[in-house]
Amino acid sequence: MSRFFITGTDTDAGKTVATCQLLRAFVVQGFRSIGMKPVASGCEWRQGELCNGDVARHATAGSVHAPLEWVSPYRFEPPISPHLAARQAGMPIDLDHLVECAAQLEQLSDVLLIEGAGGWLAPLSDEACMEDLAVRLNAPVILVVGMRLGCLNHAFLTARAIMQSGLPFAGWIANRIDPDMDCYAENLACLRKDISAPCLAEIAYSQDATNLALPAECIDAIRPFCAAGGKPD
Repeated sequence: MSRFFITGTDTDAGKTVATCQLLRAFVVQGFRSIGMKPVASGCEWRQGELCNGDVARHATAGSVHAPLEWVSPYRFEPPISPHLAARQAGMPIDLDHLVECAAQLEQLSDVLLIEGAGGWLAPLSDEACMEDLAVRLNAPVILVVGMRLGCLNHAFLTARAIMQSGLPFAGWIANRIDPDMDCYAENLACLRKDISAPCLAEIAYSQDATNLALPAECIDAIRPFCAAGGKPD
């Protein structure tokens, strides 16, 4: 069984799009795959339960169903930073609990994709941030770069922080969130040159992006980071 932590250069960099396309790609290759959103803010009440759109998209893209309490343990209504939402709700985010939920999901799946909230250093409490959660999970990291003006600085800083964490840096994905970005090819070339981890894939701008799958080559590139290795029987 394998787990990966999906982080981004910022909020709205396209982590959910990349997570869904990765889930679909793993499913195509025969892996039992599931997504996890440990902390989600900006949720809506539906039939007496807080629901999150990213979590719903994960469920559609993956091939394993699990209790909502495992795939999204902390859900908050205000669309604000998770640590602020948790404080308002009087519900401290417990990293031990998140690690336990991830372990439960791994019992059901071959691949677990854990999507963070915000960026790499987005706070979860006064003491912990997303990086701390990724370290506790001991998960190889995949960085989603939201391709728009200003992405170079965000990408280089995040890539450096990931490498300093000591976690395996499996690679990064270029997600074209701005279809009109000037000098897209030149920016991509700069990122390829200066980020030591491989570029796993490019995601083209599309209104239907979460319903697509990344190419098989992307899965082949991160296969060495899979704990089990190879394709499941």
